[in-house]
Amino acid sequence: MSLSQKKRILIIDPDPKERRDIALQLEDEFYSIDTGKNLSEALKKISEGGYHCLLLEVDLPEMKGYEAVPIIKSLDPKLKIIMMTKKNSKKLEAKVREQDIFFYYIKSFGLEELKLAIKNAFIPDERRNN
Repeated sequence: MSLSQKKRILIIDPDPKERRDIALQLEDEFYSIDTGKNLSEALKKISEGGYHCLLLEVDLPEMKGYEAVPIIKSLDPKLKIIMMTKKNSKKLEAKVREQDIFFYYIKSFGLEELKLAIKNAFIPDERRNN
């Protein structure tokens, strides 16, 4: 499969180990993976286009990930956003779910749940709604 045919994912997480671990797990699934450590890197890469799915950590250096969703959606309204966190709470989950995201992933749940969410993000909307 050529790079242009691969499904492109952007992982934004300030923790280099988290970024690397997730990227290594997903490369085995035949995705094209790019990474970044903060919101400014995310916005630059998203504005260049071509991503299908964004894995976005809640705790970014500049602002909370859920606060960045409207900014990201203004650049690419079709981008599927999977918000990620290590430390969940009811209050955090409520704030995240108010946003236009595809999936909320709690890292301690294991990678199988994340892989399934990503797989579902690549199903066209019209097929998923049936």
